[in-house]
Amino acid sequence: MSRGLNKVMIIGNLGRDPEMRYTPSGRPVTTFTLACNRTWSSADGERHLETEWFNVVTWGTLAEICKQYLLRGIQVYVEGRLQSRHWEDSEGCKHTSMEIVATEMMILGDRKESGQQSASSVYEINEEYPF
Repeated sequence: MSRGLNKVMIIGNLGRDPEMRYTPSGRPVTTFTLACNRTWSSADGERHLETEWFNVVTWGTLAEICKQYLLRGIQVYVEGRLQSRHWEDSEGCKHTSMEIVATEMMILGDRKESGQQSASSVYEINEEYPF
Protein backbone atom coordinates (compact mmCIF):
# COMPACT_ATOMS: atom_id res chain seq x y z
CA MET A 1 0.00 0.00 0.00
CA SER A 2 1.44 3.39 -0.97
CA ARG A 3 1.40 6.43 1.27
CA GLY A 4 0.33 9.89 0.20
CA LEU A 5 2.14 13.14 0.77
CA ASN A 6 0.49 16.44 1.66
CA LYS A 7 3.13 19.03 2.53
CA VAL A 8 3.21 22.75 1.81
CA MET A 9 6.03 25.24 2.42
CA ILE A 10 5.51 28.93 1.69
CA ILE A 11 7.18 32.24 2.45
CA GLY A 12 5.05 35.34 2.45
CA ASN A 13 3.90 38.45 4.25
CA LEU A 14 0.91 38.59 6.57
CA GLY A 15 -2.00 40.37 4.96
CA ARG A 16 -3.70 41.11 8.28
CA ASP A 17 -3.10 40.64 11.98
CA PRO A 18 -3.82 37.09 13.17
CA GLU A 19 -7.24 36.38 14.67
CA MET A 20 -7.46 33.91 17.55
CA ARG A 21 -10.56 32.19 18.88
CA TYR A 22 -11.27 29.10 20.95
CA THR A 23 -13.18 25.95 20.06
CA PRO A 24 -16.06 24.93 22.36
CA SER A 25 -13.61 22.55 24.07
CA GLY A 26 -11.23 25.46 24.77
CA ARG A 27 -8.58 24.72 22.15
CA PRO A 28 -6.99 27.85 20.60
CA VAL A 29 -7.11 28.33 16.84
CA THR A 30 -5.50 31.27 15.01
CA THR A 31 -6.05 32.26 11.38
CA PHE A 32 -4.22 34.69 9.13
CA THR A 33 -3.56 35.32 5.45
CA LEU A 34 -0.21 35.20 3.66
CA ALA A 35 0.62 36.97 0.41
CA CYS A 36 3.26 35.27 -1.75
CA ASN A 37 4.68 37.24 -4.67
CA ARG A 38 6.01 35.72 -7.87
CA THR A 39 7.87 37.67 -10.54
CA TRP A 40 8.79 36.62 -14.04
CA SER A 41 9.85 38.12 -17.33
CA SER A 42 7.92 37.56 -20.53
CA ALA A 43 9.60 36.79 -23.85
CA ASP A 44 9.71 40.51 -24.68
CA GLY A 45 11.57 41.26 -21.42
CA GLU A 46 8.61 42.81 -19.59
CA ARG A 47 8.60 42.02 -15.85
CA HIS A 48 5.39 40.75 -14.26
CA LEU A 49 4.33 40.46 -10.64
CA GLU A 50 1.64 38.10 -9.38
CA THR A 51 0.42 37.81 -5.79
CA GLU A 52 -1.19 34.63 -4.50
CA TRP A 53 -3.12 34.74 -1.19
CA PHE A 54 -3.25 31.80 1.23
CA ASN A 55 -5.43 31.25 4.29
CA VAL A 56 -3.42 29.76 7.17
CA VAL A 57 -4.81 28.00 10.26
CA THR A 58 -2.79 27.14 13.37
CA TRP A 59 -3.89 25.15 16.42
CA GLY A 60 -2.88 24.81 20.07
CA THR A 61 0.44 26.23 21.23
CA LEU A 62 1.40 27.36 17.73
CA ALA A 63 -1.87 29.32 17.52
CA GLU A 64 -1.00 31.16 20.73
CA ILE A 65 2.53 31.92 19.50
CA CYS A 66 1.25 33.25 16.16
CA LYS A 67 -1.25 35.52 17.89
CA GLN A 68 1.45 36.84 20.24
CA TYR A 69 4.27 37.50 17.75
CA LEU A 70 2.81 38.02 14.29
CA LEU A 71 1.55 41.29 12.84
CA ARG A 72 0.35 42.46 9.44
CA GLY A 73 3.27 42.82 7.01
CA ILE A 74 5.77 40.50 8.77
CA GLN A 75 7.48 37.97 6.50
CA VAL A 76 7.16 34.36 7.68
CA TYR A 77 7.90 30.82 6.57
CA VAL A 78 4.98 28.43 7.11
CA GLU A 79 5.01 24.67 6.73
CA GLY A 80 2.02 22.39 6.97
CA ARG A 81 -0.59 20.60 4.90
CA LEU A 82 -3.36 21.62 2.52
CA GLN A 83 -6.91 21.09 3.67
CA SER A 84 -10.13 21.70 1.77
CA ARG A 85 -13.32 22.80 3.46
CA HIS A 86 -16.79 22.41 1.97
CA TRP A 87 -19.99 24.13 3.06
CA GLU A 88 -23.37 25.20 1.83
CA ASP A 89 -24.64 28.74 2.36
CA SER A 90 -28.15 29.77 3.39
CA GLU A 91 -29.21 29.96 -0.28
CA GLY A 92 -28.10 26.37 -0.95
CA CYS A 93 -24.96 27.28 -2.92
CA LYS A 94 -22.04 24.93 -2.33
CA HIS A 95 -18.62 26.40 -1.60
CA THR A 96 -15.09 25.03 -1.29
CA SER A 97 -11.99 26.71 0.12
CA MET A 98 -8.40 25.60 0.55
CA GLU A 99 -6.33 26.46 3.58
CA ILE A 100 -2.93 25.61 4.97
CA VAL A 101 -3.00 23.91 8.36
CA ALA A 102 0.40 24.97 9.69
CA THR A 103 2.60 22.79 11.86
CA GLU A 104 5.65 25.07 11.76
CA MET A 105 6.18 28.82 11.55
CA MET A 106 9.39 30.83 11.34
CA ILE A 107 9.56 34.62 11.48
CA LEU A 108 11.87 35.85 8.72
CA GLY A 109 11.39 39.62 8.86
CA ASP A 110 12.83 41.87 11.55
CA ARG A 111 10.31 41.85 14.39
CA LYS A 112 11.85 44.95 16.00
CA GLU A 113 10.72 47.09 13.05
CA SER A 114 7.13 46.15 13.81
CA GLY A 115 7.44 46.75 17.56
CA GLN A 116 7.71 43.09 18.54
CA GLN A 117 10.01 41.93 21.32
CA SER A 118 12.87 39.54 20.63
CA ALA A 119 12.01 35.88 20.87
CA SER A 120 13.04 32.61 19.32
CA SER A 121 11.84 32.70 15.73
CA VAL A 122 11.32 29.00 15.00
CA TYR A 123 8.17 27.33 16.27
CA GLU A 124 7.32 23.74 15.47
CA ILE A 125 4.41 21.87 16.92
CA ASN A 126 4.10 18.17 16.22
CA GLU A 127 0.56 17.28 17.16
CA GLU A 128 -2.44 16.05 15.22
CA TYR A 129 -4.99 18.66 14.23
CA PRO A 130 -8.73 18.13 13.85
CA PHE A 131 -10.33 18.55 10.48
